[in-house]
Formats: sequence, structure tokens, C-alpha cells
Amino acid sequence: MASRPLKALLALAAAAALSLTAAPAHAADPNPFVWTELADTYGATGTYGYEPYAVDDSFAPGACVPGIGYRYVNEENVGETDPDKPAALLYENGRNGLRLVAAEWIVKAESGVTRPTLFGQTFQGPENVPGPGSSYTLRAWLYKPNPDGLFSPTHPDVTCP
Repeated sequence: MASRPLKALLALAAAAALSLTAAPAHAADPNPFVWTELADTYGATGTYGYEPYAVDDSFAPGACVPGIGYRYVNEENVGETDPDKPAALLYENGRNGLRLVAAEWIVKAESGVTRPTLFGQTFQGPENVPGPGSSYTLRAWLYKPNPDGLFSPTHPDVTCP
């Protein structure tokens, strides 16, 4: 029979394992395991919840687009399909300034470029993105649950002033 500390340790390990399988609730999520893949993106973008850090790291602010928000683009990351290197961060107005709501990957839609995929999702578009121009995009609404789905191209509750 196991000692009391060993039982407590096993119970703690089981609880920890179960908590790691929990994922934020989003409507129409493609599969729950995508959150494991998005962990790198959370790690790479979490500090940008404070908008001045994004500007300090070369994310240039742009105008607000209804359903998308304020797009801050880092030109160095345009063309990347690395979860750690989104090309844009999306913000909306909050009570205390701008609030991070999503990460976005942008790949220019040039001749010979096939529509990329990331996280098991095919990029949307092409659409005209200020700066890069005609591009394929993929948005992940990591910081504001989207009733239309984690990878929906727009968010119905993101508005512009």
C-alpha cells in the first residue's frame, strides 16, 4: 500500500495532466490538440499584451479595420509560417488602452506561391493587406474567444471607434 505522501503526489500528477488537456473554449475549434501547437505562439506573443512592447519589437501600427481591429505588422515576419513569428498582432480598444486579441500570419500572394497552411488550417485570401499588399492571411483569436471559431477571418465583436 502506498504511503500518504506518495498518494498525494500521484493525485497531484493526475490533476496536472488533466489540466494540461483543458483548452480555452472557442466555437467550432478544429480540434483540441491545436492548443498544444499554439503554445509556442502564446509564449512568443504574450508580452505584447502591453502594446508598447510590440512597437519596440518593430510591429508598426495601422488603422483599425472592423472585424479585425488595429493591425500591427512586423515586415520582417511577413512570409513566415512559424508559430513563433506572426507577421501581425491585432488589437482592439479596451478600458485601459489597446488590448491584444489575435495573432496573424501574412504571406504575400505572389506568382508561384501556393496557399500556405499552419496549425492544420489553410490561409484565407488573398486580401489586400496595407504594406505587404495582396496576401494570404491566417488569424488566430488567441486572446479574445471568437464565436465564429478560433481561426475565423473576422471577429463579430471587434469594432472600430
